[in-house]
Amino acid sequence: MRIVYMGTPDFAVGPLKALCEAGYEIVSVVTQPDRPKGRSGKLVFSPVKEYAVSRDIEVFQPEKIRTADSVEYLKGLDADIFVVAAFGQILSKEVLDIPRYGCVNIHASLLPLYRGASPIQQALLDGREQTGVTLMQMDVGMDTGDILMQKTIDILNTDTAGTLFDKLMELGSDMIVEAMPLIEEGKLSATPQDESLASKVGKLTKEMGRIDWTLDAAYIDRQIRTMDPWPSAYCTYKGKTIKIWKARPIENTEQESAYGNIPGTVINVSKSSFVVACGDGLLEVAELQPESKKRMSAGDFIRGNHLAVGERME
Repeated sequence: MRIVYMGTPDFAVGPLKALCEAGYEIVSVVTQPDRPKGRSGKLVFSPVKEYAVSRDIEVFQPEKIRTADSVEYLKGLDADIFVVAAFGQILSKEVLDIPRYGCVNIHASLLPLYRGASPIQQALLDGREQTGVTLMQMDVGMDTGDILMQKTIDILNTDTAGTLFDKLMELGSDMIVEAMPLIEEGKLSATPQDESLASKVGKLTKEMGRIDWTLDAAYIDRQIRTMDPWPSAYCTYKGKTIKIWKARPIENTEQESAYGNIPGTVINVSKSSFVVACGDGLLEVAELQPESKKRMSAGDFIRGNHLAVGERME
């Protein structure tokens, strides 16, 4: 089949690579325009464009995929199917109707749960035991199309958004290669989503990483893992920002404190970690990153800052 592939971030590279390695013809890759990055403002390729260029695949980068010029370009490719993964733009009905087999989206959640921009992170933050990937026949809604294939993976209590991202990218890559011949042969049945179970998620923001120590330790642990690698979970210590990278919740009974376990209070300091009181439970911090410094172990931070019991994390 002649495939037009639409995607932008790292997550979309895996399925594109899998399709190429499986021998499918990618007639064009559609991705977001080059964007400025860093203080220099230098324009950089999206990860999907980098891979496409390395394979000498034609690249199309419209500011808006809905324009007449974009539609005309897509029609001219004579594609059998559009495969979409985290492209970043909404496809109009006119675009959806172009390919013979329609448009198939690779979405990193068990739809109808977590429609939208940050399904991987939200499943982790909510404490779900499982998540997965859905292959969906796209319609004009936001992740509302019929389900073609769905597979699950377990969420471990050590998983971060980064590790889940990699697992789901690999799963989505395997699924799209498995699905392509079934789509061509008409062997995948489309199942409507149950709207009563639907939920939506927006984009992550830096503000979502701010730790509120009055919340329970289990939630803060999930927040830290959800914000890894971006935007990171953080608090302040003596007026300076500290990013928390690794921690674990422990029961109040494991540590006794003379400070009443007031949320944000350091109630125990050892050679390799320190414990902070939360609204419910305690959080043992093992790895962090002080403002303008590299990531370090909690032990190194303790020695360098003379952290003491009774001090506060805000």
